[in-house]
Amino acid sequence: MSREIVNVMEELASSIVTVMLMSPDYQTFCKCEKCRRDILALSLNTLPTHYVTTEGGRQQAYEQLNTNDNRKWINKRIISAIHVVGRYPKHNE
Repeated sequence: MSREIVNVMEELASSIVTVMLMSPDYQTFCKCEKCRRDILALSLNTLPTHYVTTEGGRQQAYEQLNTNDNRKWINKRIISAIHVVGRYPKHNE
């Protein structure tokens, strides 16, 4: 692991944001790095953190978080964030 403390929810949400923004459902949304970071930040503000300090802890937390029900719940928050950032983009500031 490259960091001593890792938020597994951040890793999972970041992956989901990347996949969602590549999907046809969101082809009209901006995919610039600023909007992507804003989507992730807004999503993470609505999701619980899951910090770990070891690779074993990371694997365990990832397995607990990466279930169908949890992904659906996480997806809803990310979808909401995509729409908010899409309506109020900050990439021109």
